[in-house]
Amino acid sequence: MTLRHGSIEAGEPDPLGATWDGGGVNFAVFSQNATRIELCLFDETGQEERIPLPERTGHVWHGYVPGLGPGTRYGYRAHGPYRPDEGHRFNPHKLLLDPYARQLAGQLEWDDALFGYDTRARHGDLTFDTRNSARFMPKGVVIDPAFDWEDDRPPRRPLTDTVIYEAHVRGLTMGRRDIPLRGTFAGLASDPILEHLTGLGITAIELLPVHAFVDDRFLVERGLRNYWGYMTLGYFAPEPRYGGPEAVRAFKAMVKRFHAAGIEVILDVVYNHTCEGNHMGPTLSFRGLDNACYYRLAESPRYHIDDTGTGNSLNTEHPFVLRMVMDSLRYWVTEMHVDGFRFDLATTLGRRATGFDRNHPLIHAIRQDPVLNRVKLIAEPWDVGPGGYQLGAFPWPFLEWNDKFRDQVRRYWRGDADMTRKLAMRISGSALKFDHDGRPATSSVNFVTAHDGFTLMDLVSFREKHNEANGEANHDGHGENFSDNLGVEGPSTDPAIREARARRRRNLMATLMLSQGTPMILAGDEIGNSQQGNNNAYCQDNPLGWVDWERPDTAFLGFCREIIAFRRRHPILRQKRFLHARSRAVDGKEDLFWRRADGTPMSEADWNNPDNRLLAVEMRTAEGTPPYATLEYAVFAVFNAGGPQTVVLPDPPEGQRWVRHVDTARPGAAPFAVEGQTLAVEGESVVVMVLEDRD
Repeated sequence: MTLRHGSIEAGEPDPLGATWDGGGVNFAVFSQNATRIELCLFDETGQEERIPLPERTGHVWHGYVPGLGPGTRYGYRAHGPYRPDEGHRFNPHKLLLDPYARQLAGQLEWDDALFGYDTRARHGDLTFDTRNSARFMPKGVVIDPAFDWEDDRPPRRPLTDTVIYEAHVRGLTMGRRDIPLRGTFAGLASDPILEHLTGLGITAIELLPVHAFVDDRFLVERGLRNYWGYMTLGYFAPEPRYGGPEAVRAFKAMVKRFHAAGIEVILDVVYNHTCEGNHMGPTLSFRGLDNACYYRLAESPRYHIDDTGTGNSLNTEHPFVLRMVMDSLRYWVTEMHVDGFRFDLATTLGRRATGFDRNHPLIHAIRQDPVLNRVKLIAEPWDVGPGGYQLGAFPWPFLEWNDKFRDQVRRYWRGDADMTRKLAMRISGSALKFDHDGRPATSSVNFVTAHDGFTLMDLVSFREKHNEANGEANHDGHGENFSDNLGVEGPSTDPAIREARARRRRNLMATLMLSQGTPMILAGDEIGNSQQGNNNAYCQDNPLGWVDWERPDTAFLGFCREIIAFRRRHPILRQKRFLHARSRAVDGKEDLFWRRADGTPMSEADWNNPDNRLLAVEMRTAEGTPPYATLEYAVFAVFNAGGPQTVVLPDPPEGQRWVRHVDTARPGAAPFAVEGQTLAVEGESVVVMVLEDRD
């Protein structure tokens, strides 16, 4: 065949994707059931040239085109059976994005031509559509991966020192008028944002999905967008709206700046499903290349198994799908220098026909991988399938989002009955869930708020969700938020209500930072950001979903800085070993001791008292901590969700005394040395004292 670009050669089956070697481009793509794969090359005008890939090695189709270079736009067309009842949905009229494309050109434009079936026909997906989808599809772009990383080094922050900040590329930057290139990777890594994060004490930024994704059709038709990005189209390509035509370079430059500031970059990744939906969804990439391999299919293979609530679930038991996930993860670590991943709906990654399996091949592959087992791995330990809630079930080195912490801390401070024992479990690292198989106390990612749900300000300002702007008649979003408006639904000018809300936020943030585990805060909470009661802002790419920097709560920002710094100064609060109230060999004292307000030990009756609203805890370095580890004396914390109390303090040893460092009823107060054995603790407050040597 004579090509405008010259003759195509055999090429190599590895690596998958489009690889430029300085003299041409090697193309390799997986399809087990296709009968022919065409490489489609596009010029600047959109004109297409189709070239059959000449070689097949196993299930990899490949070819090499000399003379091609970076900037080449391409896609694929896959020939094969169109038999939906057998799980096959090949349709060469549909341009397919390379799953390994490193960069994309253009955005998807919704049109019926994107569907493999005739959307006008009565029999739905059993029909076959012959319209060409190319002009509506984004194209893969061949890249030159060269980048001057200079002396970039991953910060490699220990988990015991880690404070995670969950943020959105656009959401964190669009409201800052002092940032150039707002809404982009460059804007995110700008000086104002870096100065804010380092001043706050953040060690890692966890970004909502930055893999290339699509806006759901039903959202576009409502004039909305998929703001959060949990509809992945490409697992190797940065989202173009954040980086433009040089998205790869822009992302690398962002990571480099974060690392220079000592901040790690963690990506929220969506390997549980894709943007192609169920059997009635579009044919954009995976479905057209090999639907029967990429997706878990039902007993009737026309349909997809949906354990994610999005229409499909990736078939990570298939070796090439597993390989794609592993290749993607390694790529983002080795080539893009990221420091970790948060796995959305991670239970799906361990799904077999019999249910979740913590020994699933993908989980094993990640654990043993010498690249991946050195970065931070965080599982969202649930999905919507049978047996989907798996909190505590993931093996080391995975951390897990702990929604028990979120819900029970909220309920304690709301004043719900019978929450004292539950709060104690959360403060001490949720050991019943995580203390197994050698997992450290940092395994629990503690959070009070996240992108999914109320912001911290809304948690204390709204009793009900207000999602009307989403266009679903307020039916979407969680109904059980364990929130409290403290007297008025929504914003209030009443000074008493405003102060009560401010104190409740201080109590919640203090509880988070005083608990064993790895803390995570939601971007904007530290400055009082509100989403006006919307607890599902996934489609609000506008001021409602963005962080509001115009009216920052500087007082609360100051408190957040202080409590994060307090945690950093006191290693007792961020230990690797669990506290189990065991006597320490070093001094015979227990490493954890729960007390009543009168100073006596908590009895079983106290734990079972549903009206108990006060919890006092004395913490020391955990039993078994080696002598070379940092050691301090003790921290004594009081969590009082009831009225004013007089608390009897533990007897300080000779030559020592208790010094109050934190009091949420007196934010900003100077340290106060307690002389005597009692301390007045105001209602609705957290007080923290440190055992120190007398001067």
